[in-house]
Amino acid sequence: MIRLTLSQRLSVVFCALLLVCCGALVWIQMRSTSVHEQETVQRLSRGLAEHIARSGELMDARGMRGGEVRALFGKLMAVNPSVEVYLLDEQGRILGHDAPSGHLRRDRVDLAPVRALLGGAPLPILGDDPRSASGRKVFNAAPLWVQGRQAGYIYVVLVGEQREALAASIAGNATLRTTLWSLAIVAVVGLLAGVVAFRWVTRPLRQLTRRIQAFDVDAAGAGTLLPPTPLRAGERDELAILQHSFGHMAQRLGEQWQQLRQQDLQRRELVANISHDLRTPLSSLHGYLETLALKDATLGADERQRYLGIALAQSQKVGALARALFELARLEHGAVVLDRQAFSLPDLVQDVFQKFELAAQARRQTLQADIAPGLPAVVADLGLIERVLTNLLDNAIRHTPEGGRIEVVLRAQDGEVQVSIADSGPGIPAERRDTLFTTPPALGSQRPDSGGLGLLIVHRIVQLHQRQIRLLDSRAGALFVFTLPAAVPPR
Repeated sequence: MIRLTLSQRLSVVFCALLLVCCGALVWIQMRSTSVHEQETVQRLSRGLAEHIARSGELMDARGMRGGEVRALFGKLMAVNPSVEVYLLDEQGRILGHDAPSGHLRRDRVDLAPVRALLGGAPLPILGDDPRSASGRKVFNAAPLWVQGRQAGYIYVVLVGEQREALAASIAGNATLRTTLWSLAIVAVVGLLAGVVAFRWVTRPLRQLTRRIQAFDVDAAGAGTLLPPTPLRAGERDELAILQHSFGHMAQRLGEQWQQLRQQDLQRRELVANISHDLRTPLSSLHGYLETLALKDATLGADERQRYLGIALAQSQKVGALARALFELARLEHGAVVLDRQAFSLPDLVQDVFQKFELAAQARRQTLQADIAPGLPAVVADLGLIERVLTNLLDNAIRHTPEGGRIEVVLRAQDGEVQVSIADSGPGIPAERRDTLFTTPPALGSQRPDSGGLGLLIVHRIVQLHQRQIRLLDSRAGALFVFTLPAAVPPR
């Protein structure tokens, strides 16, 4: 089974329509020519019937004079074989003729066309053909008067049976040749027009094909792909809709590919940073344990305890980092199901403050809570929100210098409770803000207490609550803000 492409099907359909149109035009032209020829013949023979009616006494008071009628009609048809002459009475019955035996198929002629011709109706006018049971031909007619009274009509068929047969015989070969030439010309013209139309109709399709073949997701992801052209209102062109849909799809693929590349880059950086974070405490832990193993006999009790304390502290750092990684992995892979409940956010803030009270006192820092009166309860996962507050306060205490201040502000707004945590530390550098919640910084000698991984956890927990945490501009230090849905909207 032959399968045609869309372009080939369009070309075939168009060529077929073109051939049909050309055939219709040829038929209309032939029809117009035939009508014009009939009108010409009828106009040229306008006075023929009247001349015959005055040529002799065809009828008298007793009726038709048969001998004279046959003689006259025979002479006329011998002189002009293309005509046939008939004598009709007032009702259209055929009284006289010179047709061969068996050729006459009617005994009456409809007089309505005769009256129309005599009344000056537009030509051509077709009347009954007595030698055909249903045929109609151009004719001429005139009334026949006897002693001042109309006794009938002279009815002349202008394209007689002999002329029609001879014309058909002569025109057979010419018609065949004309038909063949016409078909050849129509086929050539149709082929050329089809090729031109095919190129014109399928041009948008070829353009779209080239765009699809040249589509490169890497190039699209790099931002080189132009946005799709907007569709006009009520657009019905399938190719235009297809081009717009492809452009929209390519743009979406480019954006998603760019996001995947960015996420892959962030994961690579995360692995590299975490590897660095693990290497530092593990190297320290290994060094102190190796020292204890090699110098155990020469170390005093106090020195041994100091080495063990340092090794234990490094072990705790590794354990804390491992727990943070495990928690982040659970949050990233959707393993955490929120346990939503209504609770008092001010009470939770006070509980978290108690956990950091000693650490803040050791650094002579001030923990302050600014809570609006009548604050509604919030609906969230209590344990996860506690982790958010814990991570943010831990970062604030570690990055705020001695004597600094950390403030938590709770405000109700638009059916939500806004949580703001500000510190008086050095703030976050501008180059770190764009990737603050996506890529943690590596632990370095200058920032051994970085809380970047903790901010990733905070960001993901807030996202699970269908909210966003933001870092806002502040006069001094860092200012983190997020919201939680209120259980009862404030009045």
